[in-house]
Amino acid sequence: MSAITNALTNVIQWIYSIIHNYGWSIVIFTMLIRLVLMPLDISSRKGMRKMSKIQPQLNALQKKYANDKAKLQQKQSELMRKERYNPLSGCLPLLIQMPILFAMFGAMRAIANKEVVAQVFQFLQGQTPVYEGWMWVKNIWMADSLFASVAPNINALQTIGHDVWYNVWNTISAADQAAIVQNIMQHVPDFQSTLDFATADALKAVMPSLQAALVQMPDYLAQVTPMAGFENINMILFSFKVFEQFNGLLILPVLSGASQLLMTKINPQATGQQPGAQGQQGMGNFMKYFFPLFSVYITLTSNAAFALYWVVSNLIATGMSYFINLYFDKKDKQAAGTQLEEGSVK
Repeated sequence: MSAITNALTNVIQWIYSIIHNYGWSIVIFTMLIRLVLMPLDISSRKGMRKMSKIQPQLNALQKKYANDKAKLQQKQSELMRKERYNPLSGCLPLLIQMPILFAMFGAMRAIANKEVVAQVFQFLQGQTPVYEGWMWVKNIWMADSLFASVAPNINALQTIGHDVWYNVWNTISAADQAAIVQNIMQHVPDFQSTLDFATADALKAVMPSLQAALVQMPDYLAQVTPMAGFENINMILFSFKVFEQFNGLLILPVLSGASQLLMTKINPQATGQQPGAQGQQGMGNFMKYFFPLFSVYITLTSNAAFALYWVVSNLIATGMSYFINLYFDKKDKQAAGTQLEEGSVK
């Protein structure tokens, strides 16, 4: 998986070297990925449509041989061979795409971690970072949300590996490194005047000093201050706050849920909503609403860069599903017309 993640990261960075904006680079990258995956999408839609057509016959066999499992399996196999249907033809292409989704998440996280650490060091120098934004999103490496500050989340810093800190630290000039150390010493009296990121234990040792100094930087404090009256909002299982300098407008999370609903409507077979399928309707209805809610959750808790990839990928996949369905509908009508003509001749 790391090899795929590194490859995707390199492609994004290459596009960024030309576009000079991560948001639009991700949009272009997503379009390329969907183009590469198009043959798998076509294969998947073809398999799902075939399954939808033979499902009534499978249901009839289930009723007829409900008490004879061996006979049922035999008849189902005969039907699938007759109809030239492979049970894996619908789901296998989707499963092949899953590693790419996970690798894409890893690539976005790797780039985001590097950028966030660089922003932290800028704050510790007493400077205000120049954020990489995209349209309404101010910092693409934070979530597109009213509940996310434009500045890096101090608690999330502990999840970034020491190798990222080490690599970014070594790109900083000696003069800037000295300024960072001086600022930390000024705000953290017991700081030992050295920053070591060579190992996970070394990072763990200096992290409290980094965080203690960061929250005393005026520019950082201004960007993580909650809006008056919205410091602690509790809703059943969730607690959140609205920031004065919030990072986004929740547009990407809303679009992710809406696009997932649209995708489900255009391609209901993807959620198991086979017409008349015994025992599957309940699961299909559950997945119909689970996927949109899951999409909203993922994009709310991920940086806007990954949310942008998710939304654009959904919209492209939905459009492709629509036109793929039109293509197969046309072929089915042509096939039905040919059979009708042959029957008339006979």
